[in-house]
Amino acid sequence: MEQKKKTNVREMALVALMAAVTCIMGPLSVPIGIVPISLTNLAVYLAIYVLGCKRGTLSYVVYLLIGLVGVPVFSGFTGGVGKLFGPTGGYLIGFIFMALLCGWFIDTFDCKLIPSFIGMVLGTIVCYAFGTAWLAYQASMSFYAAMAAGVLPFIPGDLAKMIIAAIIGPQVRRRLVQAGLVENKKTR
Repeated sequence: MEQKKKTNVREMALVALMAAVTCIMGPLSVPIGIVPISLTNLAVYLAIYVLGCKRGTLSYVVYLLIGLVGVPVFSGFTGGVGKLFGPTGGYLIGFIFMALLCGWFIDTFDCKLIPSFIGMVLGTIVCYAFGTAWLAYQASMSFYAAMAAGVLPFIPGDLAKMIIAAIIGPQVRRRLVQAGLVENKKTR
Protein backbone atom coordinates (compact mmCIF):
# COMPACT_ATOMS: atom_id res chain seq x y z
CA MET A 1 0.00 0.00 0.00
CA GLU A 2 2.77 2.46 0.92
CA GLN A 3 4.62 1.68 -2.34
CA LYS A 4 1.44 2.30 -4.37
CA LYS A 5 0.90 5.64 -2.60
CA LYS A 6 4.48 6.73 -3.36
CA THR A 7 4.04 5.76 -6.98
CA ASN A 8 0.81 7.75 -7.25
CA VAL A 9 2.40 10.84 -5.71
CA ARG A 10 5.40 10.52 -8.01
CA GLU A 11 3.14 10.07 -11.05
CA MET A 12 1.04 13.08 -10.07
CA ALA A 13 4.18 15.15 -9.63
CA LEU A 14 5.47 14.11 -13.07
CA VAL A 15 2.11 14.91 -14.70
CA ALA A 16 2.15 18.32 -12.98
CA LEU A 17 5.75 18.88 -14.05
CA MET A 18 4.98 18.16 -17.71
CA ALA A 19 1.86 20.36 -17.49
CA ALA A 20 4.16 23.12 -16.17
CA VAL A 21 6.59 22.54 -19.05
CA THR A 22 3.66 22.95 -21.45
CA CYS A 23 2.61 26.11 -19.58
CA ILE A 24 6.10 27.49 -20.19
CA MET A 25 6.39 26.42 -23.84
CA GLY A 26 2.76 27.04 -24.89
CA PRO A 27 2.72 30.85 -24.70
CA LEU A 28 5.93 31.14 -26.72
CA SER A 29 4.59 31.80 -30.18
CA VAL A 30 5.07 33.74 -33.37
CA PRO A 31 1.88 35.27 -34.74
CA ILE A 32 1.32 34.61 -38.44
CA GLY A 33 -2.20 35.39 -39.53
CA ILE A 34 -5.04 33.88 -37.53
CA VAL A 35 -3.12 30.87 -36.16
CA PRO A 36 0.24 31.45 -34.41
CA ILE A 37 3.27 29.17 -34.51
CA SER A 38 3.43 27.68 -31.02
CA LEU A 39 5.60 25.23 -29.11
CA THR A 40 2.58 23.54 -27.53
CA ASN A 41 2.69 20.51 -29.79
CA LEU A 42 6.41 20.00 -29.06
CA ALA A 43 5.60 20.04 -25.35
CA VAL A 44 2.81 17.49 -25.90
CA TYR A 45 5.10 15.18 -27.92
CA LEU A 46 7.72 15.35 -25.16
CA ALA A 47 5.13 14.73 -22.44
CA ILE A 48 3.98 11.60 -24.27
CA TYR A 49 7.53 10.29 -24.55
CA VAL A 50 8.26 11.02 -20.89
CA LEU A 51 4.97 9.95 -19.30
CA GLY A 52 3.36 7.60 -21.80
CA CYS A 53 -0.05 7.91 -23.42
CA LYS A 54 -2.39 8.23 -20.43
CA ARG A 55 -0.29 10.43 -18.19
CA GLY A 56 1.04 12.52 -21.09
CA THR A 57 -2.50 13.21 -22.27
CA LEU A 58 -3.51 13.98 -18.69
CA SER A 59 -0.68 16.53 -18.44
CA TYR A 60 -2.06 18.30 -21.53
CA VAL A 61 -5.60 18.27 -20.11
CA VAL A 62 -4.24 19.85 -16.89
CA TYR A 63 -2.53 22.52 -19.02
CA LEU A 64 -5.77 23.10 -20.94
CA LEU A 65 -7.75 23.51 -17.71
CA ILE A 66 -5.15 25.93 -16.34
CA GLY A 67 -5.54 28.03 -19.47
CA LEU A 68 -9.33 27.83 -19.45
CA VAL A 69 -9.53 29.32 -15.94
CA GLY A 70 -7.71 32.38 -17.27
CA VAL A 71 -4.02 31.79 -16.60
CA PRO A 72 -2.20 33.14 -19.68
CA VAL A 73 -0.58 29.87 -20.80
CA PHE A 74 -1.95 29.69 -24.35
CA SER A 75 -0.14 31.08 -27.37
CA GLY A 76 0.74 34.73 -27.08
CA PHE A 77 0.28 34.63 -23.29
CA THR A 78 -3.50 34.39 -23.51
CA GLY A 79 -5.99 32.37 -21.49
CA GLY A 80 -9.64 32.00 -20.66
CA VAL A 81 -12.68 30.21 -22.02
CA GLY A 82 -12.92 32.73 -24.85
CA LYS A 83 -9.76 31.25 -26.34
CA LEU A 84 -11.47 27.87 -26.61
CA PHE A 85 -14.38 29.43 -28.50
CA GLY A 86 -12.10 31.59 -30.64
CA PRO A 87 -10.66 30.67 -34.05
CA THR A 88 -7.88 28.47 -32.62
CA GLY A 89 -10.03 26.58 -30.11
CA GLY A 90 -10.31 23.54 -32.36
CA TYR A 91 -6.55 23.08 -32.19
CA LEU A 92 -6.65 23.22 -28.40
CA ILE A 93 -9.22 20.40 -28.37
CA GLY A 94 -7.41 18.58 -31.18
CA PHE A 95 -4.26 18.35 -29.05
CA ILE A 96 -6.10 15.93 -26.73
CA PHE A 97 -6.70 13.51 -29.58
CA MET A 98 -3.22 14.13 -30.94
CA ALA A 99 -1.77 13.16 -27.57
CA LEU A 100 -3.86 9.99 -27.39
CA LEU A 101 -2.93 8.86 -30.89
CA CYS A 102 0.76 9.77 -30.61
CA GLY A 103 0.89 8.17 -27.18
CA TRP A 104 -0.64 4.94 -28.42
CA PHE A 105 2.01 4.63 -31.12
CA ILE A 106 4.88 5.62 -28.83
CA ASP A 107 3.77 3.22 -26.08
CA THR A 108 2.82 0.35 -28.37
CA PHE A 109 6.05 0.47 -30.35
CA ASP A 110 8.27 1.23 -27.33
CA CYS A 111 9.58 4.58 -28.64
CA LYS A 112 10.89 3.06 -31.88
CA LEU A 113 11.71 5.90 -34.25
CA ILE A 114 9.65 5.16 -37.37
CA PRO A 115 6.40 4.02 -35.68
CA SER A 116 6.63 6.86 -33.15
CA PHE A 117 7.16 9.39 -35.94
CA ILE A 118 4.20 7.92 -37.86
CA GLY A 119 2.11 8.28 -34.69
CA MET A 120 3.13 11.91 -34.32
CA VAL A 121 2.26 12.61 -37.96
CA LEU A 122 -1.15 10.90 -37.68
CA GLY A 123 -1.90 12.60 -34.36
CA THR A 124 -0.98 15.97 -35.81
CA ILE A 125 -3.25 15.35 -38.82
CA VAL A 126 -6.13 14.67 -36.41
CA CYS A 127 -5.32 17.91 -34.55
CA TYR A 128 -5.20 19.76 -37.87
CA ALA A 129 -8.63 18.36 -38.78
CA PHE A 130 -10.23 19.55 -35.52
CA GLY A 131 -8.51 22.91 -35.74
CA THR A 132 -9.31 23.46 -39.41
CA ALA A 133 -12.98 22.54 -39.02
CA TRP A 134 -13.38 24.92 -36.08
CA LEU A 135 -11.39 27.70 -37.76
CA ALA A 136 -13.55 27.39 -40.89
CA TYR A 137 -16.69 27.61 -38.76
CA GLN A 138 -15.47 30.49 -36.55
CA ALA A 139 -13.99 32.60 -39.33
CA SER A 140 -16.74 31.80 -41.87
CA MET A 141 -14.23 30.44 -44.35
CA SER A 142 -14.22 27.38 -46.53
CA PHE A 143 -12.46 24.30 -45.16
CA TYR A 144 -9.77 24.76 -47.81
CA ALA A 145 -9.22 28.41 -46.93
CA ALA A 146 -8.96 27.44 -43.25
CA MET A 147 -6.49 24.71 -44.16
CA ALA A 148 -4.41 27.23 -46.12
CA ALA A 149 -4.40 29.57 -43.10
CA GLY A 150 -4.14 27.06 -40.26
CA VAL A 151 -2.25 24.04 -41.59
CA LEU A 152 -0.10 24.53 -44.68
CA PRO A 153 2.24 27.20 -43.23
CA PHE A 154 2.82 25.03 -40.15
CA ILE A 155 3.75 21.71 -41.72
CA PRO A 156 7.55 22.34 -41.99
CA GLY A 157 7.81 23.62 -38.40
CA ASP A 158 5.64 20.82 -37.04
CA LEU A 159 7.77 18.23 -38.83
CA ALA A 160 10.86 19.81 -37.25
CA LYS A 161 9.20 19.62 -33.81
CA MET A 162 8.42 15.93 -34.38
CA ILE A 163 12.05 15.26 -35.28
CA ILE A 164 13.25 17.11 -32.17
CA ALA A 165 10.82 15.14 -29.99
CA ALA A 166 11.82 11.84 -31.62
CA ILE A 167 15.47 12.57 -30.81
CA ILE A 168 15.13 14.09 -27.32
CA GLY A 169 12.06 12.21 -26.01
CA PRO A 170 13.52 8.69 -25.83
CA GLN A 171 16.74 10.00 -24.27
CA VAL A 172 14.86 11.86 -21.52
CA ARG A 173 12.69 8.79 -20.96
CA ARG A 174 15.75 6.53 -20.67
CA ARG A 175 17.34 8.85 -18.10
CA LEU A 176 14.15 8.97 -16.03
CA VAL A 177 13.89 5.16 -16.12
CA GLN A 178 17.53 4.89 -15.00
CA ALA A 179 16.82 7.34 -12.16
CA GLY A 180 13.81 5.26 -11.11
CA LEU A 181 11.38 8.15 -11.67
CA VAL A 182 9.29 6.41 -14.32
CA GLU A 183 8.63 2.77 -15.16
CA ASN A 184 10.15 1.15 -18.18
CA LYS A 185 7.47 0.93 -20.87
CA LYS A 186 8.13 -2.78 -21.29
CA THR A 187 7.10 -3.46 -17.68
CA ARG A 188 3.93 -1.35 -17.68
